[in-house]
Amino acid sequence: MNPVRNHSIMFYTYILKSKKNGKLYTGYTNDLRKRFKEHNDGKSAYTKSRGPYELIYYEACLNEKDARSRELYLKSGRGKRFIKYRLKRFLSRTINFKGI
Repeated sequence: MNPVRNHSIMFYTYILKSKKNGKLYTGYTNDLRKRFKEHNDGKSAYTKSRGPYELIYYEACLNEKDARSRELYLKSGRGKRFIKYRLKRFLSRTINFKGI
C-alpha cells in the first residue's frame, strides 16, 4: 500500500474575519482563492454586506466529506471555543490583532 496519494483536488475549511465588524464566517470550498475573492467581491449572498474580509485560518482536506464535517464542527459551540483559543494564541503574537 502506498501512503502517498495523488489527489488533484483538495478541499478547504476556512474562516474569514470581516474587516467591517470583526465577525467570523466559516465555510468550505475546493478552490480557496476563488472563494475568498467571491466573498470580497460581494458574490456570496450571506457575506455580501459584511465585507471586506481577511482570511485568518484554513485547513486542507483530501475529500469534501471531511471538509464539510470540519466546517460543521467549527460552527458548533465546541468548535467555536476550539478555534477561538487556537487563533487567540496565534494572533496575539501579530501586530494587528484586535481580538476575536
